[in-house]
Amino acid sequence: MLCLAQFMVILDVTVVNVALPVIESDLDLDRAAVPWVVTAYTLTFGGLLMLGGRLADLVGKRRIFLTGLVIFTLASVGSGLAISGTMLVVARGLQGVGAAMLSPAALSIITTTFAGADRNRALGVWAAIGGAGAAIGVLLGGVLSAGPGWEWAFFINVPVGVAVFLALPASKVDGRAHDGSRPDIAGAVLITAAGGLIIYALINAGGAGWGAVSTLVPLGVGILAAALFVVVERKVAAPLVPLVLLRRRPVIAGNLVMVAAAGLLIASFFLASLYAQHVLRMGPLETGLLFLPVAIVITIGAHLGARMITASGWRPVAGIGFAVAAVGFFLLSRVPADGSAWVHLLPGFAIAGAGLATTFVTATTSAMTAVEHSMAGVVSGLVNTGHEIGAALGVAFVAAIAGAGVEGAVEASAQVQGFGSAFLAAGIAALVAAGLSVVLLPAGKPDPSHGPMMAH
Repeated sequence: MLCLAQFMVILDVTVVNVALPVIESDLDLDRAAVPWVVTAYTLTFGGLLMLGGRLADLVGKRRIFLTGLVIFTLASVGSGLAISGTMLVVARGLQGVGAAMLSPAALSIITTTFAGADRNRALGVWAAIGGAGAAIGVLLGGVLSAGPGWEWAFFINVPVGVAVFLALPASKVDGRAHDGSRPDIAGAVLITAAGGLIIYALINAGGAGWGAVSTLVPLGVGILAAALFVVVERKVAAPLVPLVLLRRRPVIAGNLVMVAAAGLLIASFFLASLYAQHVLRMGPLETGLLFLPVAIVITIGAHLGARMITASGWRPVAGIGFAVAAVGFFLLSRVPADGSAWVHLLPGFAIAGAGLATTFVTATTSAMTAVEHSMAGVVSGLVNTGHEIGAALGVAFVAAIAGAGVEGAVEASAQVQGFGSAFLAAGIAALVAAGLSVVLLPAGKPDPSHGPMMAH
């Protein structure tokens, strides 16, 4: 049930993308308002993840999870009932607030419930749900837009949310930390501002460019807020993020791998969807169906990755996973202007997805290994924040390279050149990530004795 809730959260990152043209028409949105249907969710989700994770540690994992689930489900109802752009954007922002509470709380529950190989398998399911949820979101967006209507892209969350809410209270999960700490208000404000501003800047860079004032100002202020956050955390008695975590190699390496994995995967979704619709002139439904086999491959790859980590350790799995993804991207860099999506796009897309699925498991298991109960929530928040920053960075990176191809307003040959260059750059980035992950990740295999740890 915890993974099902995470499936909803990740699905809502991508489900709207294919439905945007229909939403724009039905609600008579102006061009400037359209991106905010997606951005409102991403900003509140990514910006509040660290706070949500720490609240799970201090207030109680299950309590924060259920609170976030209620907010997310009610906001989904509001999104589906929206009769104006403003109402939809506000509801999407509230969805992000709920997601920022339930996602790190769910991951911390899983981390503190399982140990050893069981934990790796559980986190393999978590990673599979994340990757497959993003792919299935594109599929559902196309199917629902062509069928009952875009509103059902949000209404579909309601029965799932109710089912999870009713099922979870019977579960025996760990409660709050026992140190009596009070929330670090200054730290919470600074990390929320830093996360939100940096993610906004990365999203904005994809359209306005890296040199635009609207990109540089929020990026600079966000980095400044992050620096001030570190200063504050050094001085307060009960920091929001204990700085000892930032000196743990598995935590830092796992988060860096997550940034790379999420950036490459979401970038591949972004490019493949636009190539299918702009170059091959596929409709939303057919484009969505293209993502179904990719979702299946990602699920299989994540399960295999969990088994491989138990047998071989983090370094070889991450290195091989990124290398396999690079092969997929290099195949995609040769896509033609008049080809078939199922012949020329799907093979490379699926290969890249399978490779990246294993790296998601590597990132999560590395970051969460040997985490104390009292810090599981905040580390979960770090991992999820890495995912959101990586996703925004990946899209901005390939959008800037694809250039005219993303705009969809030029000749097919120029479009294909832009997409090919972006896929090639993604392949090179995957090779760089393969090398860095082998260097940065801890050597050896996960210790089976590393189960949930109580704070001392």
